[in-house]
Amino acid sequence: QVQLVESGGGLVQPGGSLRLSCEATGFLFSSYSMGWYRQAPGKQRELVASIGPAGGSIKYTASVKGRFTISRDNAKNTMYLQMNSLKPEDTAVYYCKRHSPASWGQGTQVTVSS
Repeated sequence: QVQLVESGGGLVQPGGSLRLSCEATGFLFSSYSMGWYRQAPGKQRELVASIGPAGGSIKYTASVKGRFTISRDNAKNTMYLQMNSLKPEDTAVYYCKRHSPASWGQGTQVTVSS
C-alpha cells in the first residue's frame, strides 16, 4: 500500500538549517506531483512547497521563498526539503503529501527555538 515516511525533523536554533526527507513506497513515485505541508499549533495545515513528477513546476509559499528548497530523487523514491535560515514561525509539524489521489505521511516535528 502507499506509504510516505518523513524524517529529519528536530530542534534547531533560529538561523539554523534542517533537511527533511520523505521516502515513498507502494506506488510509482516518478509519476506523481508531491508537496510539503506544515501545520502549526492552532493553525490550518498549509502548503509549503510543491514539485512536479520530473522535478519541475516548483512552487513555494511566499514566507519560505529564498530559504527553503524542494527537490526529489526519483531513483531513490525520495523527496527533500532543505530549510535554511529557519525562524521560530517555521515551527510546525511538516507533512509529505502525494497529490491526486492524495496520500499523507505521518509528519515530522520541526521546532525552531533558542
